[in-house]
Amino acid sequence: MDRDAQKRAAAEAAVSLVEDGMVVGLGTGSTAWFAIEALIRRVREGLRITGMPTSERSAAQARAGGIPLGGFDTHRQIDIDIDGADEIQRGPLHLIKGLGGALLREKIVAAASRRLVIVADETKLVDRLGKGSVPVEVVSFGWEVTAARLARLGAKPALRMGQGGAPYRTDEGHLILDCAFGAIEQPAELEQAIGQTVGVVESGLFIGMTSLVLVAGESGVQRLHPSR
Repeated sequence: MDRDAQKRAAAEAAVSLVEDGMVVGLGTGSTAWFAIEALIRRVREGLRITGMPTSERSAAQARAGGIPLGGFDTHRQIDIDIDGADEIQRGPLHLIKGLGGALLREKIVAAASRRLVIVADETKLVDRLGKGSVPVEVVSFGWEVTAARLARLGAKPALRMGQGGAPYRTDEGHLILDCAFGAIEQPAELEQAIGQTVGVVESGLFIGMTSLVLVAGESGVQRLHPSR
């Protein structure tokens, strides 16, 4: 089973948890794309849901497929949020997210959800977070100073660049600093320290938020629940 087939299998398993009448968080990224496509098929078969997209890309995909979309003005609670992750820590199922640039909206939707279901292929599982960088969304004004403050926390921050050589901009117009920390021994403490840094909007550390991980590998889809 190739990587795309694994992602599709995990996404299909997550979408099978969606019931009629639910408000559903629509994640962002390559694996979430498969989940939205699976939801589109179920909606066309008669499933009635309201989608809460975490990015303009996901909103466009869902809208084109006929998924009705809602907002927090009418829905304060989300029943289930289906999203991907860049790293998943075995055991507690802490996450690093934000490679797709939607970490702020993703965390807002996740925090408002009764269940956060993560879909992934088995390459995303790690023993410790920090194999890759932690995306940190920052305001444009004084981002250089914010980067210096993050460096004092042990990061090696790099400004994410977009197409044409210009800095990447999130849907809210912010910048992203991809911060390499190395192996993260205390992710909860690091999330708090980053969040308290002046100029930071949000980080891609999702600590203690995951309800279920559906991870696909050669042997099929495995269900992982967080250990406490």
